Amino acid sequence: MTVESVKSEARPEAGGELREPPVAEGAVPLLGHGLKLARDPLAFLSGLRDHGDVVRLRLGPKTVYAVTAPALTGALALSPDYIIAGPLWESLESLLGKQGVATANGPQHRRQRRTIQPAFRLDVIPEYGPIMAEESHALVARWRSGEVLDVTAESFRVAVRVAARCLMRGSYMDARAERICTALATLFSGMYQRMVVPLGPLYRVPVRSNREFNHALADLHLLVDEIVADRRASGQKPDDLLTALLEAKDENGEPIGEQEIHDQVIAILTPGSETVGSTIMSLLLVLAEHPDLGDKIRDEVKTVVGDRPVAFEDVRKLRYTTNVVVETMRLHPAVWILTRRAVTDTRLGGYRIPEGADVIYSPYAVQRDRRSYDRHEDFDPDRWLPERAKTVPKYAMEPFSVGNRKCPSDHFSMAELTLITAAIASAYRFEQAPGSDPRPRIGITLRPRRLLLRALPR
Repeated sequence: MTVESVKSEARPEAGGELREPPVAEGAVPLLGHGLKLARDPLAFLSGLRDHGDVVRLRLGPKTVYAVTAPALTGALALSPDYIIAGPLWESLESLLGKQGVATANGPQHRRQRRTIQPAFRLDVIPEYGPIMAEESHALVARWRSGEVLDVTAESFRVAVRVAARCLMRGSYMDARAERICTALATLFSGMYQRMVVPLGPLYRVPVRSNREFNHALADLHLLVDEIVADRRASGQKPDDLLTALLEAKDENGEPIGEQEIHDQVIAILTPGSETVGSTIMSLLLVLAEHPDLGDKIRDEVKTVVGDRPVAFEDVRKLRYTTNVVVETMRLHPAVWILTRRAVTDTRLGGYRIPEGADVIYSPYAVQRDRRSYDRHEDFDPDRWLPERAKTVPKYAMEPFSVGNRKCPSDHFSMAELTLITAAIASAYRFEQAPGSDPRPRIGITLRPRRLLLRALPR
């Protein structure tokens, strides 16, 4: 199926009767399907395709359309008939604001992508290589034989440090990395609850969970203001993303406003660090559950680099390691649910989608669908060998999305994840320690709940 044919599937067609999508089973009074999404969202969303390619859900008083077929998720992402909006983005607005690249639409979004895109060009990414390698090896060097690792803290620390040092260069980030990680853990859990159980004013009641959420949100916004103020006070203008934002112009040639700068820095620090940190956690869980993978990665690294430490320039040769990263993102996607909003009456897969309707889809469900993958629940890095990858349906594996909402840091993140995986698997094997809880933690992102690993040197 071509991109053009997918696009046309999302648009209204002259003639032809449009069907109403079937309604999912299990709705309860008042909350609709929100209770199922709160209790076991992964199982609920994974089962929706058995009811149709598009299925109607009830979230409180709202009707939401769930898209389950890979081709239609691609159509949804590529079509101009849908914008970034809906329950997910509404829950994120208190964190990301309305003026950052993650939440903006239309001309503002296009301008913002032009501002940040140069930082992620393929020819620029090698400049970040030494920082990525330094942080990867520093991560490994901190660990000691037999030490029990709090994988949450370790994963988010390295993710925040790489993002900050590469994109907002300055030592002022060092002392703030832990505060950022603590705030994000609270925020992303609370935001998911606000998305699926939209209780509105009740989230302003000063109970403990609401107080913790509000405190974390205030601290994160304070951190961002401190970062911007420190850069301005330094008088320095390194060639990085923060400098680009501070010197960016709007459509009229005027400097962009303080709120937009603030929201853009939030967008740099939070979604990227959260998704990369969550993926590192899942990679470490995979290495603990499948020790043979670590052995194969170590052997590949030894073949490629010999006795020296693995470096950024080795990444392209580490094909098996890269496939382990891709397969981890397939089975454990950090971004597991996404939403859009229809801006006109349209159709999707022969079903009517009315103007203003919210639409959701789950990369987790799509990437584990038995219709798209043989042995769909098995961890198999070799499914991404060129000859086998051709059999995967289009849009059944798009961890960075597609179209104009594709993550601009996709190549940056893949290089970072591959390098970190190569460094840690070469140095250690892992086993779970008492008290570890690898079950999925359901928030705006997906990651292990509480992962404690013992690091055993090779």
